[in-house]
Amino acid sequence: MIHFPFSAIVGQPQLKTALLLCAVDPSLGGVLIRGDKGTAKSTAARALTDVLPMIARVPGCAFNCAPGAPGVHCEVCLAPDATAQSFNVPFITLPLGATEDRVLGTLDLARALAGAERVFQAGLLASAHRGILYIDEVNLLADHLVDVLLDVAAMGVNSVQREGLSIQHPARFTLIGTMNLEEGDLRPQLLDRFGMMVEVTAPREKTLRADVVRRRIAFEADPAAYVAAWAAPQAALQNRLADAQRLLAHVVLDDALLDLISHLCCEFDVASLRADIVMHKTARAIAALDARTTVTANDVRSAAELVLPHRRRRTPFEQSGLDAGRLDEAMQQAGHGPQQGDDAPADAPSDAPADADPAQENAPSPPSQSETPQQQVFSVAPGATARPIALDASPLGIVAGRRSKAYDAATGRAVRAVPDEQPGSLALGATLRSAALRDPQHFHVTKSDLHQQIRVGKSANLILFVVDASGSMAAQSRMEAVKGAVLALLTDAYQRRDEVAVIAFRGTTAHVLLAPTRSVERAEQALRSLPTGGRTPLPHALQLALETLQRASANAPPLLVILSDGKANVALDAGAADSDPWRDTLALAALLAERAVPALVFDTETGYLRLGRAAQLAQALGAQCLTLEQLSADNLALTIRASLSA
Repeated sequence: MIHFPFSAIVGQPQLKTALLLCAVDPSLGGVLIRGDKGTAKSTAARALTDVLPMIARVPGCAFNCAPGAPGVHCEVCLAPDATAQSFNVPFITLPLGATEDRVLGTLDLARALAGAERVFQAGLLASAHRGILYIDEVNLLADHLVDVLLDVAAMGVNSVQREGLSIQHPARFTLIGTMNLEEGDLRPQLLDRFGMMVEVTAPREKTLRADVVRRRIAFEADPAAYVAAWAAPQAALQNRLADAQRLLAHVVLDDALLDLISHLCCEFDVASLRADIVMHKTARAIAALDARTTVTANDVRSAAELVLPHRRRRTPFEQSGLDAGRLDEAMQQAGHGPQQGDDAPADAPSDAPADADPAQENAPSPPSQSETPQQQVFSVAPGATARPIALDASPLGIVAGRRSKAYDAATGRAVRAVPDEQPGSLALGATLRSAALRDPQHFHVTKSDLHQQIRVGKSANLILFVVDASGSMAAQSRMEAVKGAVLALLTDAYQRRDEVAVIAFRGTTAHVLLAPTRSVERAEQALRSLPTGGRTPLPHALQLALETLQRASANAPPLLVILSDGKANVALDAGAADSDPWRDTLALAALLAERAVPALVFDTETGYLRLGRAAQLAQALGAQCLTLEQLSADNLALTIRASLSA
């Protein structure tokens, strides 16, 4: 397959540098590439393989054994006439829908049916040894595969105990993942396994964007000719990486800079000691890539920009990234202020016409006046904190997040096998064992031998917030309390990695403020800019909620969370003579109740005299109703658990 030349990529200097550093020192742990769609994340990752120095291995080896160190289960490398040759570094793509058998390896069915001894068939982890394991949209990877990666990344060894096999083989690879934050974040354990992280955005300068399009069109018109035109820069970059790999062992980082690394990790409140180790290795790799044997303070600063952003402690809704000003202050505190010149590694060769300043290229453009909401009343009072709400919704039949088990799942970890003449997922090992035990002399498989694989997976919730932003809710104190409640619920959704959607209603209608997404940061941003005022079209909001839930995935059990005082005053058909907003509200609530939609109502009405409409709405929905007083109580989590379990 012909890849777009790495040297021809326009801009993205930090992304290209991070990928080159992975090539210089594969023990860095790889790089996580975060950014919007169409920002060359996958293009850059795939293009890296064409500039990597070649490795030596025996042809036909499924484990990519290093020369002179054959694996104990590798028949090819253990053969007397095994001779190593030069090959490209393996680039293995891990599909999101891969099974554990394909990733870990399993029993070789063809040889087993031929009557041979049990032989291990290597999986993707064996193929990626001494190479690159690439995962596109890594934040969507199933949890059971994430568990596998965490175990292998920690040990550098893949252990397989299944189908009567007990196999271990080396699995040390560079992990490269791409993701879009709109689909949610990674599990913290997997996030920490990535040595570096890079945020990428599309160029905002029109000359750079035009050059990107010009090069891509030329590549698609004649890929072979375009790659040939870039052969010289590609070869020069490959030689540069080979020199850096040889030089790396001679690069020295003195104790003063090691103290600086520890100081920066402490200043940014990084808990993982892996950050110190990876920053040490990254700084040395930067120096080697720049053909130097001595690490400088600028190298450490450049390493910090790659290693620390995804490891520093932050709240669920705090923006990711690293504050450059704060980093400079921390450097100055340690006695390593800004220096003249730049010792950071040079960018990859490129004939791009006058690449723009990376800081200017990747800086977000300021919002226009038209984009700024006129009213920013939906905010938390100074000093207010949002308490996490643990939604123990199991009595309502809700699967409580992606950390909860869902049995008989289509994908997930295999826990057992049961006899089944029409299995949806064949348990290969159990089926073969049944056939072998039934007739050891004349091995053949019959329908009675077939077994079904029982898997346990994990599922997510869809939490749909329906937020009243009408004039009856516009009082600042009430909006502050509601915002605190929403943030608390979003915190729980963040921890469980649930999907979140937001519907707001005010004026004469309701609208979807945020479509279902796993990015609770986007939900918080949408609520932060929510203007208020106008009438209360509650029936419109319930109708829109019903439509949204009908379109939602059946794999995400829903929870409807309504925040309103219930004072509906806009009917569905406002022009009808007999229109009644409250009657429409109760009718739609009855429809939601018929569909067994679990719901929770927060009554935001205040004052001495109350109509109690929110409580009537909750009764029509078959839901629990909580008041603002309960929202601000210290035992908030216990109150909600008790309300949902009643």
